[in-house]
Amino acid sequence: MPRPKKCRLVDAAPGVRLFKPQGIPARQLEEVYLSLEGYESLRLADREGLRHEEAAQRMQVSRQTFGRILAEARKAVVDAIVDGLVLRIEGGQNQVANQTDGPQENRPASKPKKGEVPMKKIAVSSAGPTLDSSVDPRFGRAAGFVVIDPDTMEFEYVDNGSSQAMSQGAGIQTAELMTQHGVGIVLTGYVGPKAFHALSAVGIQIGQNLEDLTVREALERYKSGAVSMAAVPNRSGSGGKP
Repeated sequence: MPRPKKCRLVDAAPGVRLFKPQGIPARQLEEVYLSLEGYESLRLADREGLRHEEAAQRMQVSRQTFGRILAEARKAVVDAIVDGLVLRIEGGQNQVANQTDGPQENRPASKPKKGEVPMKKIAVSSAGPTLDSSVDPRFGRAAGFVVIDPDTMEFEYVDNGSSQAMSQGAGIQTAELMTQHGVGIVLTGYVGPKAFHALSAVGIQIGQNLEDLTVREALERYKSGAVSMAAVPNRSGSGGKP
């Protein structure tokens, strides 16, 4: 039976966990992962300048284990810089100091499965093409969507006019449109059950009841943490608004 891995002590989690090349949307780039203990090894060896023996003691691992963690961490950083990849800091087998809930096995986030949304671009149902346009309260039959890249704050307008001519299935078609544009979060007024299920099935989160705002106001409300992601649709499938 293999010996279980010992948790590596990390003094503090990093304040920033993602780095990417400037000017390229993260959704277009491959990712490389740097574990939390890898981050800690770089901090101790290359930032604080500790000898490997000292750094290993700080992390409560052997010198050989520290050397291996450091080598893997340096390779991840070099790969990200040389190949122009997204560097994401997460995962590993570690215990963050002063964490009250005990050791945790933090596994790196898996690559998106087929049909899942790789990045969390934000789409706001909109009556017009700018951040100052009013939020269109409808999801399925919205005139269009302002789609924002949260990494760069660049945005584009995606027209959804074809859905308005559909007698049924508008919400499902619009959900497919969101997937095509790499959307991970939808901010809107109301969503019916079929559209809600279609969005949820591919991992898209939904913020509802944001009518009577501008796109900019809805986005700022989301960024401030004032928008809760919905667990159920706020419109029934029969009667009422589509």
